[in-house]
Amino acid sequence: ETARCHWLSVRGSCGFTPCLSLSPAGLRRWLSSAAPAPRVCVVGSGPAGFYTAQHILKHHGGALVDIYEKLPVPFGLVRFGVAPDHPEVKNVINTFTQTARSERCSYYGNVTVGRDVTVPELRQAYHAVVLSYGAEDNRVLGIPGENLLGVYSARAFVGWYNGLPENRDLKPDLSCETALILGHGNVALDIARILLSPLQLLRKTDITDSSLAALACSKVKRVWLVGRRGPLQVAFTIKELREMINLPGTRAVLDPADFTGLENAVKDAPRPRKRLTELMMKTALEKPGEKAVEVQAAGPGAPREWGLKFQRSPQEVLPSADGTRARGVRMALIRLEGLGDSAKAVPTGDVEELECGLVLSSIGYRSLPLDPAVPFDSQRGVIPNSSGRVEGVPGLYCSGWVKRGPTGVIITTMNDSFDTAQSVLEDLQGGVLDMIPSREGFGAVESILHSRGVRPVSFSDWEKIDAAEVARGKAAGKPREKIVDPAEMLQIIALSLLSLLGLFSWPVCFEAY
Repeated sequence: ETARCHWLSVRGSCGFTPCLSLSPAGLRRWLSSAAPAPRVCVVGSGPAGFYTAQHILKHHGGALVDIYEKLPVPFGLVRFGVAPDHPEVKNVINTFTQTARSERCSYYGNVTVGRDVTVPELRQAYHAVVLSYGAEDNRVLGIPGENLLGVYSARAFVGWYNGLPENRDLKPDLSCETALILGHGNVALDIARILLSPLQLLRKTDITDSSLAALACSKVKRVWLVGRRGPLQVAFTIKELREMINLPGTRAVLDPADFTGLENAVKDAPRPRKRLTELMMKTALEKPGEKAVEVQAAGPGAPREWGLKFQRSPQEVLPSADGTRARGVRMALIRLEGLGDSAKAVPTGDVEELECGLVLSSIGYRSLPLDPAVPFDSQRGVIPNSSGRVEGVPGLYCSGWVKRGPTGVIITTMNDSFDTAQSVLEDLQGGVLDMIPSREGFGAVESILHSRGVRPVSFSDWEKIDAAEVARGKAAGKPREKIVDPAEMLQIIALSLLSLLGLFSWPVCFEAY
């Protein structure tokens, strides 16, 4: 820890705020009276956690920030949520890596807050604790048949093809021709695109090897995306829609009747909504033959198709004859009352059945309570807060989805996290926080973890895992081959350490994998 302390900057673990150009006598007087450097703990290493840390480090020259993560590997939904064919979105990892390599920032993976160390224990060790752990669960449909084979949450399916350890054994059944996705958001379009993408496109991404093998055997050639409301209320964005429309070897099936009368309704809509609706209308009115040539040219496996169905609400997942598998979904038909985003969905009394063998529920993620000591609004799935300050608990903060709910894109989370970080900085400046010098940060937490048999993973440890993934990917012509088993991640770190000590030959060990 003393390596963090630099002469005349007198910062880091020495426990003092920066001071330059003091005479030796003045420096001694300042050392005896200076306030301790703020120690801030961030729980969660996704975008919310890293953006919070980045803002605090940038705007407070003496703050020390420790980031805790339950997995050995960092970056949260950037690694496990962003679609594998969207590598440009993952470039933000470069910024997060710069933050993690700061001499005033430390990363501790493989630590589950709430189990390995409690929030009260963190609050004893740090001057401020920020909870940025995201949404670890999904909203449920709450309808009969939801637990049948062939029904999956979007969160689990995305985690499966993106290498989230908890979903590595999902093994979704892709033996049917028709899949039905419940939801009209970007995640729903991501899943549809992955299900219908030509394999040669996916092979160039960091999609996991096991999911690529499963998709190679997939019989799915038709995907319906079903939503409760109409075209003016879809949650996906034009970029994702355009990608879906232009996907090689597929054609869009949109009913022109769904867009009747929308020309006038969309005139006064905000520009992004107007452009999005106009693109759907144009696609719906496209003559069937215009895309057919492209689809046929795509070769074996064509034609594949996808479509949007509106104003339908799932009532029941219908079971197969033996009662074990999904064979379709019964839908209640809906009419909309009102305009725009405030339009309410009201059942008409009519129903229809959509046949499918694969059902994916993409109706939203949900945060869970982390620790009994942290207030939690189960109804809204968020920690009650004001500008990130947790209600009734001074020194405790939250950012990201657990603060505002699981909505928005990465830039939304960035702004939200900067807002929380600013609250921390204001409280530091305003004397709101108890800046007692005895807060030892990780020094105190380390002994707790050691007593409980927990071995934290450092950022340099993660870089060893990263190097192994990139090397495996290079051999397969991919950006990386994600390691999906945490035990294997820890083994790579251990073997790397043995190799460093000259006790093991790393090339031999690497080939063993």
